[in-house]
Amino acid sequence: MSGRIVKVSGPLIVAEGMSDVQVNDVVRVSDKKLIGEVIELRGDKASIEVYEETAGLGPGEPVESTGSPLSVELAPGLIESIFDGIQRPLEEIYKIAGDRITRGIDVPKLDREKKWEFVPVARVGDEVIGGDVIGTVQETPAVLHKIMVPPGKSGTVEWVYSGEATIVEPVYKLKETDGTVKEYPMLQTWPVRKARPYKDKLAPNEPMVTGQRVIDTLFPIAKGGVAAIPGPFGSGKTVTQHQLAKWADADIIIYVGCGERGNEMTDVLNEFPGLKDPRTGLPLMKRTVLIANTSDMPVAAREASIYTGITLAEYFRDMGYKVAIMADSTSRWAEALREMSSRLEEMPGEEGYPAYLSSRLAEFYERAGVVDCIGKEKRVGAVSAIGAVSPPGGDISEPVSQATLRIVKVFWCLSSALAYARHFPAIDWLQSYSLYSDRLQKYYDAHVAPDWSKMVGQTMEILQEESNLNEIVRLVGIDALGFKDRITMECARSIREDFLHQNSFHEVDTYTSLEKQYDMLKLILSWYDKALSMADKHVPLEKLIDMPIREQIGRAKYIPEQERKEKFGQMNKELDEAFAQLTEEGDDNA
Repeated sequence: MSGRIVKVSGPLIVAEGMSDVQVNDVVRVSDKKLIGEVIELRGDKASIEVYEETAGLGPGEPVESTGSPLSVELAPGLIESIFDGIQRPLEEIYKIAGDRITRGIDVPKLDREKKWEFVPVARVGDEVIGGDVIGTVQETPAVLHKIMVPPGKSGTVEWVYSGEATIVEPVYKLKETDGTVKEYPMLQTWPVRKARPYKDKLAPNEPMVTGQRVIDTLFPIAKGGVAAIPGPFGSGKTVTQHQLAKWADADIIIYVGCGERGNEMTDVLNEFPGLKDPRTGLPLMKRTVLIANTSDMPVAAREASIYTGITLAEYFRDMGYKVAIMADSTSRWAEALREMSSRLEEMPGEEGYPAYLSSRLAEFYERAGVVDCIGKEKRVGAVSAIGAVSPPGGDISEPVSQATLRIVKVFWCLSSALAYARHFPAIDWLQSYSLYSDRLQKYYDAHVAPDWSKMVGQTMEILQEESNLNEIVRLVGIDALGFKDRITMECARSIREDFLHQNSFHEVDTYTSLEKQYDMLKLILSWYDKALSMADKHVPLEKLIDMPIREQIGRAKYIPEQERKEKFGQMNKELDEAFAQLTEEGDDNA
């Protein structure tokens, strides 16, 4: 099916003679074979968003339909790869075209030549349905790639291969219900805008441990949860996303750089291969897929990059893996939606964004979750989605932030005031929240310590009280506060500086286990409770504030994990001894 161009408006072109195409079909535009996608039909005219630069195109040039929707290829070769927004392999393109992607370049999304060691799991005669594992491929030392029967297919295994094969060579045959025998390779394709099927969606009940103290302790995210990180320029959204990608308790990481600056994606590409994965001891790239769609790339491809990322995440989820997808940032994605909407001359919504902005955001975030995977074998997979939001001027009352807040259950609000004070991560503990906290309390109390949730509640009370006391201090000075309030202010300062502040570039402080987080917080709160008990013991306030043990508490974050038990046990002992000595001195003074 072919038509011809009648209008060119930036990344949007209009072609006539397209009566047989469908919305979301992929087309090839002009003799340069530029990739485009049909987004609107009016009679025999189709509006097409082109994922490449359209300069030089004019009316009368041909448009050919491929007859299939925008899809991703799913097979071994995904892990460690770097794709653009429509799953073109950037490393392969670089070998052909150099630093700049030339228009109309056509390379396979996945390597067709490389041979993989296919190990069969199913046997001849087995009855299989969509989602059942036929065989496995050790894609990297960290990831066992499971080759599954495509969704909707079923039958009896007639033949299964063992040995080395490319992703396009047949590795098994199924005799389907109508008696036909069909060959299947490792490669399967899936439309990016269509969610992959699952049996049942389950309630998230296990935390995704990130190693970031302010997140794990105060505002946790569940495996299969959804979170947003809104914040103004320079507040640390990207660094926070990088920290989550590096340390999050997930089997597979999908990092989508959507409309971000090229130097930030360069940092990721340079850092990740050299980072040691704490789970496996291997380079982090051995379980990571990167999708790079920088701000200088065609705007339309930004819109597709988010869907490409979430579809890859769902594919690994179907294998039973826990996947974390980082989208940085959904604001740039929304800007691409706004540009395409305005070129389509659609009625604008608030601030020019299309009226369907909220529903598109919901479509993305709703594809996250914990699911019972399809197939006979019991497998539970999860996709956790974390999206950065870049509100202009840091104003979270703008449409993208507000639409996101209505959908996500974790809100890590980055504060420019904290960032300018060099407090990182700059997550504002008074404005942030997690709706998973109550559900995850049972897990923390059972797996870390029975008093975990009680300690977290006390910590939040102290921080809230400090905020209220700061108003008094600003008006009349700190000397106007009583004994209890001064101790509260000191404890809150210790929580902020010694616990919540975390150096992502420090070898030890960059990651903190749940056990060490508990030990650190327990030490700070033990000092607080013991200090309050000194109110009627005639101990001067200055002696409590200037206790030598408090300096050790401040340096506790730098204690290596292997020395945790010994060092924290020693500090708790010293804390008890110091307070026992102060009590004796107080009794002597009395």
